[in-house]
Amino acid sequence: MRQGRIGGLADFSAGEVRRQAGAALTIATPGQGFTDFTGAVADFLSRSGVTEGIMAVFCRHTSASLTIQENADPDVQADLMTALDGLAPRHAGYVHGAEGPDDMPAHIRTMLTDAALTIPVRGGRLALGTWQGIYLIEHRDRPHRREIRLHVIGA
Repeated sequence: MRQGRIGGLADFSAGEVRRQAGAALTIATPGQGFTDFTGAVADFLSRSGVTEGIMAVFCRHTSASLTIQENADPDVQADLMTALDGLAPRHAGYVHGAEGPDDMPAHIRTMLTDAALTIPVRGGRLALGTWQGIYLIEHRDRPHRREIRLHVIGA
């Protein structure tokens, strides 16, 4: 098996944890799809005063999830939804169906994606890549109000 080459550590930093902040963020979704809320997370970070540390983002639901994904071409989101539809289709004969045909696929899609994200904070900014954004993925067909917990810790 071939392996990639691992470079040395770069841009190393160390220090005390001196500050933390937390908040709740509510996102009203229009139904199934992606909602980019990178700006809201960045605003929270700015208000926190933390310049070096870790940002935690947590979705308090089992039929919606979080992801860090491409934020330049909306075709990526369309293709991702198509892929999720193939991995967890509606009307696939699931036992759990009391909340409708979109509920069990929503649980599967949440299991395949993430309920929590961790993002480094450098220089008072989210250390995301050039084309990365933070998204809530609504897996249910109808609109919902989703609660996201934000917490940052650092200096």
